[in-house]
Amino acid sequence: MRIWGKVLGTFFGFLLGNIFGALLGLWIGHRFDRGMGIRGAFQRAPSQQQQAVFFHATFAVMGHIAKASGQVTEHEIRVASNLMDRMRLSGEQRVRAQESFRQGKESDFPLRETLAEFRQASQGQRDILRFFLEVQLQAAFADGKVEANERAILQTIADELGFSRIELARILAMAEAQMNFFHRQQQGGGQGQQYRQEPPSRDRLKDAYQLLGVSESDSDQEIKRAYRKEMSKHHPDKLAAKGLPPEMMEMAKEKTQEIQQAWEWIREARGIR
Repeated sequence: MRIWGKVLGTFFGFLLGNIFGALLGLWIGHRFDRGMGIRGAFQRAPSQQQQAVFFHATFAVMGHIAKASGQVTEHEIRVASNLMDRMRLSGEQRVRAQESFRQGKESDFPLRETLAEFRQASQGQRDILRFFLEVQLQAAFADGKVEANERAILQTIADELGFSRIELARILAMAEAQMNFFHRQQQGGGQGQQYRQEPPSRDRLKDAYQLLGVSESDSDQEIKRAYRKEMSKHHPDKLAAKGLPPEMMEMAKEKTQEIQQAWEWIREARGIR
């Protein structure tokens, strides 16, 4: 257990500013003990390089997942193209995304090295790592199911990003619910006001529970807590401050809208005030 950063930080902080200085020194020392240093203690805005690493890794790993079954299908190409559309990529940006996707399909694509570089660039921030994993799950669900080869790659991604098998299974279930949620919204006429006013079907309500990572048997308080937690994790401004590329802000906004809609349906169905 590393404690010297805390000890020295508290000591020098107290000398400089009594109790308030000691508390500040303790906090900075704690960051040093965790290997973050002063840069981690006073985190700077994400650089363009960090965002470029995120951008490349997103499409390269997506291409790698698409090739997992041996041949990239039309569904998988459509998912990647749809993602580019949702990110409103055009011109040079779209060409860069397509090139990264192509590199990911190569037989010698360095998956672990790419993930390690991304994790380092993201400074190990869990919300960013999870958002990245959720995007990759969209590629895995392109044909409506996750095949064995795709699941193996997803497990490698989860391992490299620091997620356990249990966490991956939970995120998988939530991602499947999100895909169902998204498709049913499109079939129901999009996200317009008329759609929002319609009472949800049994299947839609089931997806809403899964999207929040809860079950119908959970208490109102547990569901409300899960909703707030998911909103906090996916808040676009928070993710942007942690390194989310500007091109992906629209996706983050869509995610929070889906979380909000899921909560509204559950709240109305259960009479939660």
